[in-house]
Order: sequence, then C-alpha cells, then structure tokens
Amino acid sequence: MFGWFRKRAARPQPETRWIVALALEHVAITDAHGGVRRLALTDLRGVTIETNDSGPWGTDVWWLLFGADDRLACAFPQGATGEAALLDYLCALPGFDFAAMGRAMGSTDNAVFPVWRKDDAR
Repeated sequence: MFGWFRKRAARPQPETRWIVALALEHVAITDAHGGVRRLALTDLRGVTIETNDSGPWGTDVWWLLFGADDRLACAFPQGATGEAALLDYLCALPGFDFAAMGRAMGSTDNAVFPVWRKDDAR
C-alpha cells in the first residue's frame, strides 16, 4: 500500500568500484574499468593527496603514489574498496605529514598536498 514510502536501496558510490589491494611486497590498484597498476613497496618514493572542487557529488580526494622514477605510478580515490589497509601502511611511514593530510581532508579547492617523501623520511 505504501510502496512509495519504502527506502530505496543505497547505491554504491562510484569510488567503491576502485579496488586497492596491499600485499606483502606491492600494492595493486584496480580502476573502475578493470585496469590494474602495481607498485612495489620498495619503489614507493612519494605520496600526495590531490583535491578538487567537485565534491560533495564528485570524486574530490585522490591518493597519488609515486614510484622509483618520481613519476606517478598509481592513484585511487578516497572511498576505494580495500583502501584502509593501504592507508594504515602509508600513515605509518616515517615522516608522514599528518598536518598536510588534515589540510587536504578539509580542502574544497583544486590543490595538492604532499604528505610523504622517501628522501624526507631518512
């Protein structure tokens, strides 16, 4: 009788189609289209958070991982499936900048926030 009142099933956010898998020696990021990028943890040289002004409806926070050549190796949006384990790993890196991460999480602008660099952590 009151079918219009039933709650709609919550739609998964688009970010959840990205999959982050942390293994013992590498991280693998599967994008929303099934493409996979891998980065050996020994090659990780930098971590940056990029924000944009598309929120709250768009994907407005991205984690960027830089490889041995200091080039972007892989990226994933905040809210990706499986991100918690990798974020715990990244936040435990020596010299991780929690203040910069806090600024990034509060940003509604197009900006980049370097939060870790291997050279800085020595």
